[in-house]
Amino acid sequence: MEWSVIDSELYETRRSCVVHYRGGEGVGAVAATCSASELRVAPTARLPAPRAAPRRSGTLGPRCARFALPSTHSFRDALSRRPASASFVRAHSYRVRSSLRTTYFTSFKMTESTDTPAAAAPEKTPTENGSTETPAEETPEKATEEKEKEVPPPKEMRAVVLTGFGGLKTVKILKKPEPAVAEGEVLIRVKACGLNFQDLIVRQGAIDSPPKTPFILGFECAGEVEQVGEGVTNFKVGDQVVALPEYRAWAELVAVPAQLVYALPAGMSALDAVAITTNYLVAYLLLFEMANLTPGKSLLVHSAGGGVGQAVAQLAKTVDNVTVFGVCSKTKHEALKANNNNIDHLLERGSDYTSEVRKICPDGVDIVLDCLCGEECNRGYSLLKPMGRYILYGSSNIVTGETKSFFSAARAWWQVDKVSPIKLFDENKSLAGLNLRHLLFQNGRTDYVRRAVDAVFSLWGQGKVKPLVDSTWALEDVAEAMQKMHDRKNIGKLVLDPSLEPKPKPATPAKGKSGKEKKPAKESSEEKKEKETKEEEKKPAENGEKNESKEKEKESS
Repeated sequence: MEWSVIDSELYETRRSCVVHYRGGEGVGAVAATCSASELRVAPTARLPAPRAAPRRSGTLGPRCARFALPSTHSFRDALSRRPASASFVRAHSYRVRSSLRTTYFTSFKMTESTDTPAAAAPEKTPTENGSTETPAEETPEKATEEKEKEVPPPKEMRAVVLTGFGGLKTVKILKKPEPAVAEGEVLIRVKACGLNFQDLIVRQGAIDSPPKTPFILGFECAGEVEQVGEGVTNFKVGDQVVALPEYRAWAELVAVPAQLVYALPAGMSALDAVAITTNYLVAYLLLFEMANLTPGKSLLVHSAGGGVGQAVAQLAKTVDNVTVFGVCSKTKHEALKANNNNIDHLLERGSDYTSEVRKICPDGVDIVLDCLCGEECNRGYSLLKPMGRYILYGSSNIVTGETKSFFSAARAWWQVDKVSPIKLFDENKSLAGLNLRHLLFQNGRTDYVRRAVDAVFSLWGQGKVKPLVDSTWALEDVAEAMQKMHDRKNIGKLVLDPSLEPKPKPATPAKGKSGKEKKPAKESSEEKKEKETKEEEKKPAENGEKNESKEKEKESS
């Protein structure tokens, strides 16, 4: 029987609501559940006696039958958002003390008949006393409970979850349901994850358009393909890959769109993959796509001891006669010099490094790569030669404390001079910026990024670049790894390994009922006497040894 919806009113309850409709034979109602995107309708076998509903604006009035029935045997009926004909329906969804939301739906068909034969009488079973009793009828609630018992619980995985924006305490290791691979996606069993400074900015909530918490952190992971979604032809189960998803990378399993997954060359491990991909991809785009690095040029890079800084130094040395200035903390200079350093001149962060650069290159440098922002923008621009290029690829100066600081962000913005195009025209200089996250997820330049990744992997295969890994951490120790990056103590890449066991935590002293640490129990009088007797016995022995040594000294003299 086809029912044309004229008007309806949805009352949100736990599992059901009321839908008013009118068909060719009269007025009726079905139970339904509604959500933001769809309407689930359940035609009922038998309708109870209708009662007149009070007249409301937007309803059919007293003629409309109104029922509240459970939606146990519901089926999904796709409904359009725009009226397709004159028989469209306006659905009003009410919530307590909330505004009215209006959505338009088209008519739908009821495929099940509302007339069903009467159910057969239940059979009576004899008991021991000779009497008969009827078996208990199965209610819909019991049927649903049995179905829930039959369905196995979903498999779970460990994941690094951000429960709220703020400090390190908001980062927790939780159990999450394993993701299901969708069309065009690849399911990866993660073997290594990359920690980047962008993850610290996300944790504080200082990144643009962050997702709602809680969510799984991470932008970089590598592992083995476990399942391939429909429509994916360039990957198969067992392939070793690295992926750059937008969040959700720090987990044991991750489903990633195939255009953000890259096959690893032969011989590259998952650890090397996460140490290379993001850092060397950014460095490659900075040097060869934006700065146009050629033989004989000079460049200055900030955070030279970090993952991107080391990648820039290595890639720059693949070009002949390139001079590299590196700015980093004084504590990192010795370690960088001892570790096959590719930086020609190391400069101390926080010092007047511009004057040091001018002593070596009076005209300045050709390229400045800045990941700090703030006042470093003005210093970097002042160091440029004519035809020089300043490129901003980060803003780590806004991360000063453990939590987000509006003052630091405002100060970083205020300290940057506003440069007009006319000034650039007069001075023959240029400014540029690189945001890899926007390039991938907002600009959609996945093919462009894939060509750069292939070029980086080719350089690794030729032995021209070698990633520098600072340390590897278990997922449970991610807070400690974040703190190390925040303190700028890492030299190279920080990597998370899901297979590692967490570090043992130091034992904390037991606390009493009052919350204070327990003091050692007082010694009994007998224990005190025993200690005193032992000390007295030791003293004469020590005195005898001293006398013997003195006599030997006299005899020798």
